Amino acid sequence: MFNVFTKKWYFRTNLHISPMRYYDYIIVGSGLAGLYTAFKASAFGKVALLTKSNITESNSYFAQGGIAAVTDEDDAPALHFEDTIIAGRGLCDYPAVHILVNEGPQRIQELIDEGMHFDMEDGSLALGLEGGHHKKRILHAGGDATGRMVTSFMIEKVKDNPNITILENHSVIGLLQDNGKCFGVRAWDIETNREQLFFATNTFLTLGGTSAIYKRTTNPNTTIGDGLALAYDAGCEIADMEFIQFHPSAIYTESEEAFLISEAVRGEGAHLINQNGERFMPAIHELAELAPRDIVAQSIYRQMQKYNQEYVWLSLKHLDPEMIRRRFPNIFEKCRALGIDMCDRIPVAPAAHYTVGGVRTDIYGQTNIRNLFICGELASSGIMGANRLASNSLIECLVFGQRAVEASRQNQPATEIPKFSTIFHCDPAYADGYIQLKKEVSRIMTNHAGIIRSAASLQSGLDQIMQLEKHLATDKNEYHTLLSNNLLTVAQLIIRSALYREESRGGHYREDFPANNDAFLYHIVQRKGQDIHTTPVNKSCKDE
Repeated sequence: MFNVFTKKWYFRTNLHISPMRYYDYIIVGSGLAGLYTAFKASAFGKVALLTKSNITESNSYFAQGGIAAVTDEDDAPALHFEDTIIAGRGLCDYPAVHILVNEGPQRIQELIDEGMHFDMEDGSLALGLEGGHHKKRILHAGGDATGRMVTSFMIEKVKDNPNITILENHSVIGLLQDNGKCFGVRAWDIETNREQLFFATNTFLTLGGTSAIYKRTTNPNTTIGDGLALAYDAGCEIADMEFIQFHPSAIYTESEEAFLISEAVRGEGAHLINQNGERFMPAIHELAELAPRDIVAQSIYRQMQKYNQEYVWLSLKHLDPEMIRRRFPNIFEKCRALGIDMCDRIPVAPAAHYTVGGVRTDIYGQTNIRNLFICGELASSGIMGANRLASNSLIECLVFGQRAVEASRQNQPATEIPKFSTIFHCDPAYADGYIQLKKEVSRIMTNHAGIIRSAASLQSGLDQIMQLEKHLATDKNEYHTLLSNNLLTVAQLIIRSALYREESRGGHYREDFPANNDAFLYHIVQRKGQDIHTTPVNKSCKDE
């Protein structure tokens, strides 16, 4: 069998049904949220950590920017709160943001106490500045390798833990639920080519976002929103899917590779210039190149349209070359490998980067399905609003991962588990069809639901997605058919929410409704079998 995620072949070695497995915790996903919750949960029972590829394949691992947390006496949680609220464009839930900024420093200190080494300067934590932040509060590790350093640190913690079983090449394909309660997951063992059932008192989905559903993305190929699709299919509420954050500065190449150029590069003083060699951001926003990501990405896109070019330039020629090489060693080497002199200028264009919306949770990561928790990018906890503030994602994994594990401790093992049986099979003949479908869906999403949208383009995209759906194989329990259906489900969730919001706000821009409209100051919620509905933004000062 060909694994479309890892692009490797696996062969059938054993087709008998494996025994059911029982754990206290099942954690699905190996980004920082998954690794951290697995580590924390291991203090309270046996943990199974499942990941569809290898344990290092995650958005967290490739994150360059850093972790936002108040650690300097010249800063304060209230200031971090304000910056997050501003970036969120009126859609942040205040209690969730309050929790993030106040508990974040505690989680950072705990990591340091466990042995995590962040970059230092003159005996203190080295703090950087990124878009939307008015204070230097971004911690880094290994310069521009923060995600890799932090996740590698947690991987070692997980690997050395006798209470944690790591299961790579296990793609979760469904939830085991009954009467509004989750009992575990269905997983496809890619190496043995069979379905397995995993039972647990608590199930955590930490599967990341959906950005690989677009052509140009900074995400790994595996980030296609399968967690979102299976949660939706199970009956979870899905919120704010219209808000897809496009990172402004990803390297442009003719091969469509979109290697991320960290926001921290602009934080160190790099300038965005157009084809005439002119800076354009100072005339658009007071923070210039460090404006929130939605504004920078949209501004770059307009410059590309104006000059009929597929990129703009990120200029570093006015900066100290030695500082560049020291501060951004990985980006420097990547640029050199592509024949680009980072000390001069880099061709950049926006790329799909972060799914702001996701599965709706409370402030403890709990969904509307009992014993099912969502953490990390897959969650819609109310923190991000309409646009994620730079470097708030990794700290969210820590803060809400901790809270979810603590909340889960009150759940008791089921005295009786409903009868579940394996139902999925695999026909290799469908593999190529899935790969072709993914290409077609990414084309539709890029052309019709990208940075600049309109009712006409969105409706055209939705019509095309629904046409593809009509031609899907009818066997819903076939593995590749399931993957195909997941892609189409995620695409529809994004487009339907974008059609509903007839205004421009944050990561959602409608050229037919270019202004903010306060009539849309609410969360858009979708649930299987129900009409779209809305919920108000929570601006209470209380977090409990």
